[in-house]
Amino acid sequence: MFKTMGIHHISAIVGNVQENLDFYGSVLGMRLVKKTVNFDDPGTYHLYFGNDQGSPGTVMTFFPWNKGFKGRIGTGQVSVTSFAIPKGAMPFWEERFQRYHVKSRKHARFGETYLAFRDPHGLQLELVERAEGEQSIWHFNGVGPDTGIKGFAGAILLSSSPSHTMGLLRNGLGFEVVGKEGHYVRYRSEAEYGNTVDVDVSEHERGRMGTGTVHHIAWRAMDNEDQLKARESIISKGFAVTPIKDRKYFKAVYFREHGDILFEIATDSPGFLIDEDIQHLGESLMLPEEYDPRRLEIEGNLMEIRLREMN
Repeated sequence: MFKTMGIHHISAIVGNVQENLDFYGSVLGMRLVKKTVNFDDPGTYHLYFGNDQGSPGTVMTFFPWNKGFKGRIGTGQVSVTSFAIPKGAMPFWEERFQRYHVKSRKHARFGETYLAFRDPHGLQLELVERAEGEQSIWHFNGVGPDTGIKGFAGAILLSSSPSHTMGLLRNGLGFEVVGKEGHYVRYRSEAEYGNTVDVDVSEHERGRMGTGTVHHIAWRAMDNEDQLKARESIISKGFAVTPIKDRKYFKAVYFREHGDILFEIATDSPGFLIDEDIQHLGESLMLPEEYDPRRLEIEGNLMEIRLREMN
C-alpha cells in the first residue's frame, strides 16, 4: 500500500494578488519561493510561499483572481489550514496580529492551543506551536527563525462522506488514527511537517469554489516511482485518476475522493531550485518552457507586484 509522508502543498483561490503577497510575504513572513503562472491559465499568477527553500510540507500556493467571486467554505474542501510555529512563539504572533489589525482567537484541539485567524480574502488559518521540524532560516519584516512559520502543522477536511474520506486516509494514503475529540478524528503521518489531518464528521453545507477557499490538497510522494505506485493503488480502489502532469517543480496526479475533496499526489523532487538559486527564489517570473515564446504577452497581461515590508 502507498504511504504518504504527509501534506506536500495546499493550493487556494484568493482575490487581489498584491494583497495576497502583502499578507503572506510581509505579515506572516513566509518566503515567496516561486512566482509563476497557472500552467492551465497563463493569464493568472501562481504564487508559492514556504520556508527558506520551499521544502515539501511547507508550501502554500495561490491562484489570485483579482475580480473573482466569493466562495463558500463547506463540504468537499479543506476548511482550515494550520501552520506550525516554534515553541514559545505564540505571544509574538498575538501581539503582531494586534499591530496588523488581524482578528484572532485562541482555541484548543487535541491538547494543543491554536491561534485562529483569516487572511484578507477569507481563508481560515491557524497557528500552533510544534517542537518537531526545523526552523526556517528566512528573515523578513520582523519575522525570523525563532518566530517564523516552519511549515504546515496540518489541515481540517470537510467531507460530504466522512466515512469514505477517513477510509481512504487510512487504507489508501497510509495515515494512522491517533485520536477522536468531539466531532474531529485525527490522523497522523510520519513527516515532521504537515503530519496531522483532522476530519470534521459533523454536517455542513456544500462548499462553493471561489475566492477564500482551498482548491486542493496535495500529498507527498518521495519520487516518480513512489507516485506511480500511488496512482496504481488509487486506481485499483475505483477512483478516476488523471495522467501524470509535469508541473516543473514536481510531478502531479489528481483525483476527487468520495467526500468530494480534490486530492493531488505530488513528488518531492525536483523542487524549486531547478530554475533559480536559493538566494534569488521568487524574484523573477518563471515560466514553463512552452510559454517562453509568449513571455512578453504574458507579462503584459499580469498585474505588476512587488514584495514589500508592511508597517
